[in-house]
Amino acid sequence: MRYLVFLIISFISLNCGGSQMVRSNTDWINKQTIYEVNLRQFTEDGTISSFRQHLPRLKEMGFGILWFMPIYPIGEKNRKGELGSYYSVKDYFAVNPEFGTAEEFKSLVNEIHKMGMYVIIDWVANHTACDHEMVSANPEWYTKDKNGDFQPPLGTDWSDVYDLDYTNLELRQYMIDAMEYWVKEYDIDGFRCDVAGMVPTDFWESAVEKLNLIKPVFMLAEWEDPKLLEKAFKADYNWSLYHILKDISSSKKEVNSIQEYFEKSKKKYPENALKMNFLDNHDENSWNRVMIEHFGNKVYPLSTMLFTLPGIPMIYSGQEARVEEKIKFFEKDTIQWNNYPDGNFYKKLINIRKKHSVFWSNNTTLEFLDGLPREVVGFKRWDSKNIYYVILNFSNQAQEIDSELLSDNYIIKDENSTTHLLASNGYFIFKTEK
Repeated sequence: MRYLVFLIISFISLNCGGSQMVRSNTDWINKQTIYEVNLRQFTEDGTISSFRQHLPRLKEMGFGILWFMPIYPIGEKNRKGELGSYYSVKDYFAVNPEFGTAEEFKSLVNEIHKMGMYVIIDWVANHTACDHEMVSANPEWYTKDKNGDFQPPLGTDWSDVYDLDYTNLELRQYMIDAMEYWVKEYDIDGFRCDVAGMVPTDFWESAVEKLNLIKPVFMLAEWEDPKLLEKAFKADYNWSLYHILKDISSSKKEVNSIQEYFEKSKKKYPENALKMNFLDNHDENSWNRVMIEHFGNKVYPLSTMLFTLPGIPMIYSGQEARVEEKIKFFEKDTIQWNNYPDGNFYKKLINIRKKHSVFWSNNTTLEFLDGLPREVVGFKRWDSKNIYYVILNFSNQAQEIDSELLSDNYIIKDENSTTHLLASNGYFIFKTEK
């Protein structure tokens, strides 16, 4: 009944001028940094109310986009662990009562907007919890195994969810209506879409077309495929670069792999498409490795690089606290903030990116520098007035840099480097006039 009422409301809205709204773009993302919010683990009680206390800190650091991991009620059937997975969605139209109420989340979004920041939420279109009401009401919306039984997505161990079948047009309409609901009722600014490549691309294209009639939305695909960015998504994950950086830090690849990646990329992306650059996220932290243990002090030159390369940077909850352990996924495991030891470092990078438009997402200029020591990477970015140089040392020894490359007009320099000597795991950003 609730869904039927929402369909009627949506129909009335579209026929009262909604379809005549002018589309616009999402250029506001160009100078922003994304912050991934793990709400359950953010505070002792893991609620919307207590998270609000962190808003002034996040605003002061300079973040522009807050991405909330799924905030919906979590399935109980076949639940993993005590609290279950965020990505086992039991109700697309509700807020998880463990986090708070719908009104609290609306108020939170409103407050974030008043502070000049934007909100995107995780969207899980590929599967639902095993006890979602659709399982009994619309069993034909799900894929089945050879015995006719519900099944998780093929090739996964996601035993707490059932896979959806997008050959069903009614399912597609339901999912679009649910996404529209969050834009209309909560005024969110976009979606990070889970396993986007496991859902048909034409569904996303239809969904985005409808959503943009309400307001321009920023769409981030958890995937890496240029086709998704032709009409549906604005950005996807830079998984390829991330794995290169991980291999460099474990001595499986040389640092010149970074330059090779950018100069010999085989995937042709549409113009204005963005890559989201990151060193950490909830999947990597919970299942694969602890960022600060794997990258060590290379976190600093690597982060400086990711904030100054083309794309859009992302920071995960706890990254500014140098989290030294895996954050549990299915249980309560509050982040230990430790007075935010790396907070000022990320604040500097965020604000450098905001202040210098050469590093904004809509500037794609990039040229790598030759003649640098083997474990040093350098590149330049430019605009109509200035050339900006970024030089990064990924070795554990200081490196001497040719003085002809350098200027004393520094944007940022790590405290251990001198004018012509780049400290171990050190970094420079400086500019010269054209």
